[in-house]
Amino acid sequence: MKILVTGAAGFIGFHLSFYLLEKGLEVIGIDNLNDYYDPGLKHSRLDRLGFYQNFVFQKADLKNKAEINTIFERYQPTHVINLAAQAGVRYSIENPDAYVDSNLIGFMNILEACRHYPVAHLLYASSSSVYGGNTVVPFSTNDSVDHPVSLYAATKKANELMAHSYSHLYGIPTTGLRFFTVYGPWGRPDMAYFSFTRDILAGNPIKVFNHGKMERDFTYIDDIVEGVYRLIDMPPVAICDWDESKDDISAIINRCR
Repeated sequence: MKILVTGAAGFIGFHLSFYLLEKGLEVIGIDNLNDYYDPGLKHSRLDRLGFYQNFVFQKADLKNKAEINTIFERYQPTHVINLAAQAGVRYSIENPDAYVDSNLIGFMNILEACRHYPVAHLLYASSSSVYGGNTVVPFSTNDSVDHPVSLYAATKKANELMAHSYSHLYGIPTTGLRFFTVYGPWGRPDMAYFSFTRDILAGNPIKVFNHGKMERDFTYIDDIVEGVYRLIDMPPVAICDWDESKDDISAIINRCR
């Protein structure tokens, strides 16, 4: 497998790329190295990945369609894992354009590239934020997600709809993963557990929203990486008509994609 990972210099992208490289897989990393948080941290992650001969990095922005197509044409990835996105819920209030550029236009360019340079599987990061105003817990993939409460959540819901339509129209096997607040080493410095720690060490009050009346699920980075890895070679199969007398499952899968 030759796997293209977008957002490879990001928190999840870095850990996933490291895991894949340790497995001996070839990884093509893409990142625009923006300054949403300290680019120095992103460069440090890339320095670690650069020790592997089976890693190639291309600085590129997903909103630049020509750059993305060039990378797909040059490296011909067999699988794509799209983790690049403008993160942060509160940041979307101040900088909505960043979310449109990365999460909508950028994701559209990935879908188009997968259409013209076919891949065996496209996995992409959605978010628990799509559950929006849902009050029933635990959440379920069967829940309605029609009431996003932030632009970030709306773009992630849009990603799911875009991927669904491209999968239906062009037979692209796609899997969306709704991550729940991923944490761990090399994490984003804007995350609550980092800001809480900084304030505690400095003797400052911790900034808490909604009068402390909130709950949040966290997922450790190693669990996220393991889950993504297990799904790479398990593309979804379309529902279609098939001959029940055939017992060659591989032929059925190929016909139904």
